[in-house]
Amino acid sequence: MKPLTRIDADFSFSPQIDVEDLANIKAAGFKSVICNRPDSEDGGVHPDHDLLEAAANKLGLEFAYLPVIPGQINDANVADFKSIVSQLPAPTVGYCRLGIRSKILYERSR
Repeated sequence: MKPLTRIDADFSFSPQIDVEDLANIKAAGFKSVICNRPDSEDGGVHPDHDLLEAAANKLGLEFAYLPVIPGQINDANVADFKSIVSQLPAPTVGYCRLGIRSKILYERSR
């Protein structure tokens, strides 16, 4: 499993995850996953969010997709993130390439 950094009891962030990581995320007690990485980033060499969402759903995890471009987080992104997090069961893992966008979105949404 990729390293998870816990911010609080409700949210942790991670670098890019793979399908194989989802079972460990579920086993660690998480109930939801948020993808903050655009599918086309870096030429799309990472798993597509649809693939991860399907695998997450099979495991009983909720999944949300809110792609954010690095260095371009804006107030609308933060508001969307806040709305999504409020609707998902906690605890939640957010991920992107390195986890930084997910961390920033969560911190700014609080």
